[in-house]
Amino acid sequence: MGITGSIAAVEVVRLIHSLRRKGAEVRPVMSQAAAGIIHPDAVTYAAGHAVLTRCTGMVEHVGLCGEGGEADVLLIAPCTANTLGKIACGIDDTPVTTFATTALGSGVPVVLAPAMHGSMYRHPAVQENLSRLAGWGVDLIGPRMEEGKAKMSDPETIILHVERAVSGKPLSGSRVLVTGGACAEPVDDVRILTTRSSGRMGREIALQAYRLGAGVTLVHGGEEVPCVRNIRVSSAGEMAEAVLGIASDKGFDIYVSAAAISDFAPEQYSGKIPSGKPVDLRLVPLPKLLDRVREACHPRIIAFKVGGTGVRAARRLLAEGADLVVVNPPDVMGAEEGEFTILGKDTRIRVQGTKEEAAAILWDAVR
Repeated sequence: MGITGSIAAVEVVRLIHSLRRKGAEVRPVMSQAAAGIIHPDAVTYAAGHAVLTRCTGMVEHVGLCGEGGEADVLLIAPCTANTLGKIACGIDDTPVTTFATTALGSGVPVVLAPAMHGSMYRHPAVQENLSRLAGWGVDLIGPRMEEGKAKMSDPETIILHVERAVSGKPLSGSRVLVTGGACAEPVDDVRILTTRSSGRMGREIALQAYRLGAGVTLVHGGEEVPCVRNIRVSSAGEMAEAVLGIASDKGFDIYVSAAAISDFAPEQYSGKIPSGKPVDLRLVPLPKLLDRVREACHPRIIAFKVGGTGVRAARRLLAEGADLVVVNPPDVMGAEEGEFTILGKDTRIRVQGTKEEAAAILWDAVR
């Protein structure tokens, strides 16, 4: 991990801790400018490895980022405009730029997280350097534009880029569309009919597809998910419109129906239903989006089924052309973990764990 002389260097201790919690071994390399902002001892403590502030006769840049070196990926965070320019021009006058040149020459993946003032980021030379580096295959993590500054991206986003860089990208070139979360059907002007789904399963499936190199679109009604294209919807009708719109436009290769899409919609009452008296609601069945997607673009389909009849329904979906069906009990909805059964024509995998773990196993089964 290269650290350069942006004020965002004060955030690297938290970033290093987050990387290590994900299982990474972090070997820090600092420029002299970075060492003037955050003390190398703090970075050493966070990483559990001594900081390299100069390349010695041990040619550490080759041992780590050269051919056959120990490093799986070179992350430079934060990366200043100065460092961007030097890397783009092949200039080596700091340990960080020397590591970058070595990594690019040996094929080690390079991930950069720029951080600088907004005016610097918009400089034509900086933009040209970014384009040049992107053309070399460098992964550039777009900064957060706030308060006139191009701030270093948040740790979650940076870690996702690193995970993608080291995954081998087995889903590279695949277009994945995931639906997630609950749908909300209006009962009257203030009430809705919905489910307990939190959208966590759809989020984890979308993130794991991104880690594996896919281009991912997530259609949902929850909070913004990093690194994927988010399309926000509320009702089953809006979800169907969004999904079928993509299917008829550019299409997708894999469709993961992880959303709790409404099976029924109430006949909507105009205004607000008065309280204090019994109310009868008439529920109208809604079309099955899965069937419409299959007819629209014939993708590989991963479906979800909930409840005691889930296995029987899964077998029916498999017979109708689904590639995999994930079955889980109702109490998994809204929970952080649970029990899942992944079924295919020749597949039966039982998973007990978090939804992140289940998503990883699911994509292993898809591949």
